[in-house]
Amino acid sequence: MLVHWFLAAVHLLAVALGLWAVLTRGTALSRLAAGTAQIRSVLVADNVWGICAGILLVTGLMRAFGGYEKGTDYYLHQPLFHLKMTLFVIILLMELAPMITLIKWRIASARGAALDTERAKLYARISHVEALLLVLMVIAATGMARGVTFV
Repeated sequence: MLVHWFLAAVHLLAVALGLWAVLTRGTALSRLAAGTAQIRSVLVADNVWGICAGILLVTGLMRAFGGYEKGTDYYLHQPLFHLKMTLFVIILLMELAPMITLIKWRIASARGAALDTERAKLYARISHVEALLLVLMVIAATGMARGVTFV
């Protein structure tokens, strides 16, 4: 019972902290594009967002398929679970370009090289869309937890 509670708590905390991190990253990227922020704020928020996404993935898989919650059969036959997973995959796909660029920025920053921040504004918008998708995941999850179906 304590493991169930712990996994649920960690999962929900990762959602909350991840939402903050991706919004903070988006705001920092917007400020960077305007020349009013430092790269460090972008990279710190990005680190937190990445850690939270990893925690969400691991705890979510454990809860859905590890026998800690309602059972695999429930999740596989729940349309809102499929919606939630689809939203998560969309977030991961949207994250590819910012992730690759921010890795390059980390390397360039460590070398003391100039950063190409031309796409910072685009990555800020992507971050804010990811935040919206994360909120939609929470809405789907609450319906799923309540057994909402559309049949």
